[in-house]
Amino acid sequence: MAKLYFHFGAMNAGKSTILLQAAHNYTERGMTVLLLKPAIDNRDSDTGEIVSRIGIKQQAIMFSADENLEEFIADEHLNKDLNCVFLDEAQFLTRDQVWQIAAVTDRLGIPVICYGLRTDFQGNLFEGSAALMAIADNIREIKTLCWCGRKATMNLRTNAAGLPVTEGDQVEIGGNDRYISLCRQHWRKYQTSRLK
Repeated sequence: MAKLYFHFGAMNAGKSTILLQAAHNYTERGMTVLLLKPAIDNRDSDTGEIVSRIGIKQQAIMFSADENLEEFIADEHLNKDLNCVFLDEAQFLTRDQVWQIAAVTDRLGIPVICYGLRTDFQGNLFEGSAALMAIADNIREIKTLCWCGRKATMNLRTNAAGLPVTEGDQVEIGGNDRYISLCRQHWRKYQTSRLK
């Protein structure tokens, strides 16, 4: 029975690396996979590559927020007989798109494995992550560390000078240049003015 999976973690937890390794395992065994990535995340490539911080990368198909993923994956499945779908940066999915990929598992019998952040820089759930937390069949945390050695669960946004940013749009694309993974205690120290 196919399932919908959500693997989440803070920035720098290795989510893309794990996705690429899992996709490689499928293809190494002669299975067909589909790699997807939201078009909003263009920090590594406008051509749709999923890029890991350790340097591995693979081509993916980019999709927009108004794309019907159930229809798109069904069409791809007719052409390629898919064994698994891998989706990077799943926090950027809309709620409707999460239900669409759930339909892929339920109606087409294709596992869909999503990787992404759980919360934004203010500690709020992303729309896609909230929907995945609500309906995914399997949810797994990918752990990383704060500078203090505790488990990092929060993402701190910084400005160009490296100072904490506590207000702004939920989505601002960036990597190590803009975000730091912290444990909740250290994240709170930077958020105190906002949380009062």
